[in-house]
Amino acid sequence: MRAWIAVGALSAAMAVLAGAFAAHGLKARLSPELLAVWETAARYQLVHAVALVALGAAAPVLRLSGATAAAVLFVAGTVLFCGSLYALAVTGVRGLGAVAPIGGLAFVAGWACLAWAAVQGR
Repeated sequence: MRAWIAVGALSAAMAVLAGAFAAHGLKARLSPELLAVWETAARYQLVHAVALVALGAAAPVLRLSGATAAAVLFVAGTVLFCGSLYALAVTGVRGLGAVAPIGGLAFVAGWACLAWAAVQGR
């Protein structure tokens, strides 16, 4: 589970960089609406990065059998949800927003897997 800690930590670093980039590099270039889209992506990425770190740390101790599925779904959600919102914000192509719900479903499924793993813990 150390790998999930590393992936989560790197994702958190990227989310912090994305937030700083929005505040300092994109603020003058994007409309307030698109800046809010970018900031939503950074916030969701950071939340799920922290979840990955916690999951990686807790899974071996709690022996959660569904932890890997939850982690994979959190990563998929980050790529699909956050990635599509980042792309939408910088390109303005609204069609990219159609990918976000798939990523959102991956996030929800990841949390559901984690809940199931906690209830079914060995």
